[in-house]
Amino acid sequence: MNAKVNITNRAGASFPVRRMNFDFNNVPEYWMKSSVGLTHFMTALSALFPAGEKFFIDSVRVVRNHPAIKENQELQKEISAFIGQEAMHTQEHVGFNAAAQRYGHDVDTLDKHTDTVIQTARKVFALVGKPFGITQEMVDLTATTALEHFTATIASQLLTNQNIQELMQDETMKTMWLWHAIEENEHKAVAYNVFEGVFGKGLKSYLLRTSSLVVAMITLFFVHKYFLLRLLRQDQQLNFDSIKSIYEYAYSPSKGIITGMGKEMLAYFKPGFHPNDLDSVNLLATWKAKLGF
Repeated sequence: MNAKVNITNRAGASFPVRRMNFDFNNVPEYWMKSSVGLTHFMTALSALFPAGEKFFIDSVRVVRNHPAIKENQELQKEISAFIGQEAMHTQEHVGFNAAAQRYGHDVDTLDKHTDTVIQTARKVFALVGKPFGITQEMVDLTATTALEHFTATIASQLLTNQNIQELMQDETMKTMWLWHAIEENEHKAVAYNVFEGVFGKGLKSYLLRTSSLVVAMITLFFVHKYFLLRLLRQDQQLNFDSIKSIYEYAYSPSKGIITGMGKEMLAYFKPGFHPNDLDSVNLLATWKAKLGF
C-alpha cells in the first residue's frame, strides 16, 4: 500500500480516525484500466469531495452544541471522529485532484464550481423553507444526512462490486477509494443521529429528509455529468467509446455502480429508516483485514 497509516482514536468513538498520507506522484494519468472514460468518471466524483466534505463537517459542527445532544457524550465522541475522518478524506482527495491537475485536467475549476453549487443551493433552500420554519441549520444538516446516505451507498458498491475493484488497476488509487469506502460506512449513521437528535422523528423531519435526498440526487446527477463531460471534452475524448465505457460502468444492469445502488438508496424512504439497518459489519471487517486496518 502506497501510503503511511497512523490510526488514532483520541475521541474514543466506535470507529477510528486513520491519518493517511497517499503518494499520488506515480499514479498513471488513466489509472482505471487505462480507460479515459472510467478515469474521468472517478475524477469527476473526486472533484465533488473537498468542498462537499467541508460542508458536511460544518453542518454537523454548527449544531453539535444544541441542547438536545450537547450532553450525549457517546454521540459527541462519534461527531469528533466523523469530523476527523471527513477531514482526512478532504486531504487525500485534494492530493489526488492535484495529481490529475498536473496531467492537465482542470479539476481546480471543478472544485470551485462544487463550492459555488453548494453555497447557492443551501441559501436558496433556506430562503424557500423560511416561511415553513425551516432554518439554515436544518437545510444544511438534512442535506448532509441525505448525501451521507449517498456516499455510504456508493461506498458499499466499491466494497462489494468485484467488477469495479478489478478495473482499479493502480494500487494507490484502489486503496484510496477502498479506504474512503470503509470509513463512509463506519460513520454512515453519525449525521443521521445528529439530525434525529436535534430535529426529531416526526412527519416534518421525514418529509424534510426524503425531499432533501431527491433534490440532492438530482443536483448531484447533473453536476457530476457536467464535470464528466467537461473533463472528456477538454481531453478531446468526448466520443462514442468513452460514453459507452461509462454507460457500462455506471448503468449496466448486472454490474453498474449506479444501478447497483438502487435498493439501498430507496431504503432511505422507509418510515423509521436508520442507516444501521443496512448491515455492513462483516463487509467492513473483511476489508479492514485485507487492507491491514
